[in-house]
Amino acid sequence: MTTDDSAPFRVGLLGHGTVGSAVAELLPDRADAIAHVTGLRPEISGVLTRSRGDFDEILANSDLIVEVMGGTDTARDHVVRALRAGKHVVTANKQLLAEHGEELWGLARENRVQLRFEAAVAGVVPVIRVLQESLTGQHVERLHGIVNGTTNYILTQMAATGASYESALADAQQLGYAESDPTDDVTGKDAAAKMAILARLAFDTPVHLSDVPYEGIEHLTGEDIAYARDLGLSLRLIGSAERLDGKLAVRVHPAFLYAGHPLASVDGSFNAVTIESPAITEITLSGPGAGGSQTATAVIGDVISAMIPPAQTPPTQHRLGFVDDVVSSFYLHVEVADRPGVLAQIAQVLGLQGVSVKSVVQKGTRKGSAPGEPGQSRLVLVVHPVLESRFYGAVQLIASKDFVTATPRAIRVIDEEFGA
Repeated sequence: MTTDDSAPFRVGLLGHGTVGSAVAELLPDRADAIAHVTGLRPEISGVLTRSRGDFDEILANSDLIVEVMGGTDTARDHVVRALRAGKHVVTANKQLLAEHGEELWGLARENRVQLRFEAAVAGVVPVIRVLQESLTGQHVERLHGIVNGTTNYILTQMAATGASYESALADAQQLGYAESDPTDDVTGKDAAAKMAILARLAFDTPVHLSDVPYEGIEHLTGEDIAYARDLGLSLRLIGSAERLDGKLAVRVHPAFLYAGHPLASVDGSFNAVTIESPAITEITLSGPGAGGSQTATAVIGDVISAMIPPAQTPPTQHRLGFVDDVVSSFYLHVEVADRPGVLAQIAQVLGLQGVSVKSVVQKGTRKGSAPGEPGQSRLVLVVHPVLESRFYGAVQLIASKDFVTATPRAIRVIDEEFGA
């Protein structure tokens, strides 16, 4: 079939911001190539924004709805109505799926239409397609990754230039990697929503945003990164999901990585996800995770998939419980009075809680202001893997000691390295 006699395939576009405008530009540009592959020529049949367009009219005149408007309430209403009307839907809305995914996937199955969402996680990195199609017959044990380009760019800048968190964030906003209100990104909420989606697909069990505890990067300092460099570590915001004793642990938090870890070299706004399964050992997928054109490319890929429908997202078959207390290594930063026996007392507290020290860096920061007055010292420790509850119990005890001069800071360390 030539492109001249291709049947039209009408796409209604909800939202015309950074991603929506990129979709509106890229889809006509790629229409000939898509028509050559599918026999259908995609065309924008209507655009809905706050100031223009009518949803009912767009819905009636579309074969597929692309939702890139963001938010959850209005977006959910429009997506539900589109699915019930027998229209395919492509969305980049990770918050919508993390909160209402089971309802929406159920409606798609009921109405025999496609609900595609590759663009909701990791930009152009095809992790959704790999989990849904390439690895659907495999038993996934764990996945973890860098799924927020904004925070990865900020941490990369802090490490490379010595910039403060505030300065690196401002730089990310200027380059368009961070929104004017970056709260969801820097608090870890955006990454938590993405991990809920990935965990749902990988482990075939319902996972919602409320099931994913998350921490952000707002409290991190240049000192943490500098000391980490001395210890051979790099700092990333990591999302993880893994089976533990028949239950599921899903979480997002900053973590230090050793150089041999596949995520340690993922810099800038790039995303990457590592999937572990007994049959494949591990694979890592990496690529740009932020940017309008990158996300729009993933959206258009989903549009093409819906034009040649693959299998639908099936209902989950398992109901795994969630794990609250997991094993991890930690970096611990403690400001103390520079006097004899302090390190020994800290080591004793850790030992009594079953926490073993792997490495220590100690530096004096300033001398006492009067003769006989102790100066200030800084202790940075990395501990071997231990239950989080034991470690944080030890930190609480250390913080209560009279020689501790500031609230201790703790950051997880992923201490595994993968061979070739």
